[in-house]
Amino acid sequence: MTETAPELSRRMLLLLAVTCAVAVGTVYFPQAISPLVATALHVSADSASLTVTATQIGYTAGMFLLVPLGDRLPHRPFLVTLLALTGLGLLAAGCAPTLPLLVAAGLLVGTTTVAAPVIGPLAAGLVAGDRRGEVTGTLLSGSIGGMLLARTFSGALGEWLGWRAPYLVAGVVVLLLAAVLACTLPRTSASSREPYRVLLTGSLRLLRTEPELRRSCCYQATVFAGFSAVWTCLALLLTGPAYDFGSQAVGMLALVGAATMLCTPLAGRLVDRKGPDPVNLVCLLGVVLAAAVLAAGGSGGAVGLTALTVGTLLLDVAMQCGMVANLARVFSLRPDARSRLNTAYMTCAYLGGSAGSWLGVRVYGRAGWWGVCVLVAALGASALARHLVPCPRPVAR
Repeated sequence: MTETAPELSRRMLLLLAVTCAVAVGTVYFPQAISPLVATALHVSADSASLTVTATQIGYTAGMFLLVPLGDRLPHRPFLVTLLALTGLGLLAAGCAPTLPLLVAAGLLVGTTTVAAPVIGPLAAGLVAGDRRGEVTGTLLSGSIGGMLLARTFSGALGEWLGWRAPYLVAGVVVLLLAAVLACTLPRTSASSREPYRVLLTGSLRLLRTEPELRRSCCYQATVFAGFSAVWTCLALLLTGPAYDFGSQAVGMLALVGAATMLCTPLAGRLVDRKGPDPVNLVCLLGVVLAAAVLAAGGSGGAVGLTALTVGTLLLDVAMQCGMVANLARVFSLRPDARSRLNTAYMTCAYLGGSAGSWLGVRVYGRAGWWGVCVLVAALGASALARHLVPCPRPVAR
């Protein structure tokens, strides 16, 4: 079992939340500067977008290949090593003379910047069960902040100093975080001695044997599918005839989601007091309500734009707060396998999100914005129906 401190200090929790923000931000900030890369390296916009794709592919690979090692290795050297490799990859990207080298560096960055899914299980093991929801909500708040602010940071800095500057600045920040964590992160020991091959297949075994894990994965996959469908099709709606806005309007609307940074810690405290199930119930009802509000956004005009703003905010809050409840449930299942549990959970969530984006575009093409809202409502209702069905109790150990 992991040797832990009795409590995770507020200062350390804040540092870990900042680390989550920076790590998640490295996945998203290349999206804002790919046009600058295309101009500077004299390549097409499609070719420059490979830097974004490579980082995302690397992140998926890192989730599957590296995160399970959090159960096998002491957290401090593992996390510091990941951050150090990410920082060096960012510096290499910032110095890359050609697009192929930049893409290769982006692949390395994506693969190693999995600090957030490593930190979640680490922090869950450093606190008592009645603080786990609060801590998970605070860390998720940091990840949301990194996701929202990364594009703004890189876009502004890139316009001012060129596309290399965001990579170089991010690389220095990540290396500084690695140095700070090397000195301050509590020491832990490995919770599992299983070989790497067994760790890789462990997530699949846990999905088969842990009904509560499957339940949490079901909630998050369906809700994230609806979330992804909305945000994928929102650009089509806002730039279409109903609104005729520019592409920047989607980015401005996305900033509304910053309110979730305040909601997730509150949701975590509710989970600690009431348990995850009541929070899940409210969040799933919120998804269905958000679909109804968003449907009014298809009409255009000031009323439609207000409906889109309120609906997307409600959907964001429901999705992120539901994730806090799901993770709190998941992390309570197997203290010796939290990293593998997190791998299974996040993989299912991202698969759901990818399917939602694909399905949303096709529904929009056939039935328009109303069809997308019906899809979101159906997904939320299916998860709600699953929630109201009694779940089999896990087998006692």
